[in-house]
Amino acid sequence: MTSTLDLTATEGSAADPPPPARRTALAIMAGFLVLALVAAVFGGGVLHRPAGTTDGDWTGETVEVVIPLAEGGGTDTWGRFIGHGLTRTIPGVPGFAPVNDAGGEGIVGTNRFVAGADADGTHVLVSTATTVVPWILDRSEVAYDFAELTPVLANGTGAVVYGRTAAGISEAADLVGRDAPLTFGGISATGLDLTTLVAFDLIGADVEAIFGFEGRGPVNLAVQRGEIDLDYQTTSAWGPAVAPMVADGSAVPIMALGQLDSDGRVVRDPNFPDVPTVVEVYEQLHGTAPDGEVYDAYRSLLGATYTYQKAMWVPADTPAEAVATLRTSADRLGADPAFQAEADKVLGGYPLVADADLDGRVRAAYTVDDDARAYVIALLRDRYGVELD
Repeated sequence: MTSTLDLTATEGSAADPPPPARRTALAIMAGFLVLALVAAVFGGGVLHRPAGTTDGDWTGETVEVVIPLAEGGGTDTWGRFIGHGLTRTIPGVPGFAPVNDAGGEGIVGTNRFVAGADADGTHVLVSTATTVVPWILDRSEVAYDFAELTPVLANGTGAVVYGRTAAGISEAADLVGRDAPLTFGGISATGLDLTTLVAFDLIGADVEAIFGFEGRGPVNLAVQRGEIDLDYQTTSAWGPAVAPMVADGSAVPIMALGQLDSDGRVVRDPNFPDVPTVVEVYEQLHGTAPDGEVYDAYRSLLGATYTYQKAMWVPADTPAEAVATLRTSADRLGADPAFQAEADKVLGGYPLVADADLDGRVRAAYTVDDDARAYVIALLRDRYGVELD
């Protein structure tokens, strides 16, 4: 019996080692806790900084650029090109997420942006003349106000009005005092054409407009066919569309819409240094400088639809530090020679503006007083039969 008991004890000791001491168990548990903590640290908890946009490092962020128009157009191309370059320049190199929110000629997407965008610098809105003009006209469907947004950067374009020489046009003086009005081809009186219509009214041109063209390309073809007398083309289209006509004598440049300088004065377009501005033409025709509500309206439209035609904005309550990072990065991007060479076609020969004076200049250009707005609305109604709701 004794041998049996001894045998059982021997077998048990070989198959089942004694349970670990309490101190050993605690040490093992502590080891697992250390391993878990190390995994958390190196796996993204402690060593990976929390996302933020006020410290100048946007690592881990994504900048969503809202383009309120369809893919493939000029504004979409511009927004994607600038947005991609900007995010590559921001410290921390945040992600870039372009979002096309089309509808209502840009109004729908812009309305949605102001209603729900995050005010931390990661939500950026692209604007263009298509969305600016309805705001200037105080259209009922517009729920946004550019005075309540903060500009980050801006880029402009230019345009030149030209005429068909076979219609008896050789200079600006041929636009006034006519027995019969000249015909101007337009797309929409409440779009980019509006700036040119106000220019005609400012100088006193005898012009009637025909609207409904699908684009400025068809208008140019109508001039070539002798169906209309006057057109304007933006800087990017001037070379291929109009320069050959000027060279063969079938068309003549009349006036450039001009640009606003840093003091808000209308100056010659650097891309058309030999073409007089609308203001210069007024002075030639009337012997004095323009002033009054018509001139104020023209200057406001020129700034909003040409000098600062395309811009990027963030909500007004975006932290100043985030705005500063965006502007500094945009300014650095615009000054980069490699970017300038690549951007020539997209920017149309006009600078990317994001300097310290951007906010004041853009706000001044986008300020339309009540008298100027009332004049524009009356012009559309009385001269062109356009009733705004």
